[in-house]
Amino acid sequence: QVQLVESGGGLVQAGGSLRLSCTGSGRTFSSYAMGWFRQAPGKEREFVATISRTGGNTYYADSVKGRFTISRDNAKNTVYLQMNSLKPEDTAVYYCAADYEYSGTSYEWREREYDYWGQGTQVTVPS
Repeated sequence: QVQLVESGGGLVQAGGSLRLSCTGSGRTFSSYAMGWFRQAPGKEREFVATISRTGGNTYYADSVKGRFTISRDNAKNTVYLQMNSLKPEDTAVYYCAADYEYSGTSYEWREREYDYWGQGTQVTVPS
């Protein structure tokens, strides 16, 4: 069982930056690939970024590629999402999620494959 808690959301002007954090409970955090997803008002939840267990492999949605960076610190049981050059269309509730993986180099972008989810943190970028 893994419990995930996100933090770092808030209101930021277009062009600004935010760093989201997601801290997991338990000793097995490094057994999970991690992902960030987001859900905007009136829309379905969508994939944002994912990182392998070891942190060596990452994958991004086209909409955030070059602006967002996912990273992790397994010693702190934490995954981060650095968001730069924010746009109004980035406004959403951001969720982190954990996917159990046997391989240290695998990541996952399919929402249905994730085992545990955080409660979400709101990011608002006014237009």
